[in-house]
Amino acid sequence: MSIHFTVSDLTRNLFHSLRLDHERAPRPLSPEQSLLLECYLAGQIPESAWSDYVFEAPELARHVNARRGQH
Repeated sequence: MSIHFTVSDLTRNLFHSLRLDHERAPRPLSPEQSLLLECYLAGQIPESAWSDYVFEAPELARHVNARRGQH
């Protein structure tokens, strides 16, 4: 019996084990998006307005989830 792996399988498994895969590492935000994120996390942006921002830029939600997962 032999086991075959492709480089992409090994790379994907490595990224997943290091938590560097796409779901764990959202794209970097622009300076404006970073400011929005900080304001939202500080409670300065209401949930209704935040949902509009997330609709326009879904990566904002991934950053919130990543930040909340760290604490």
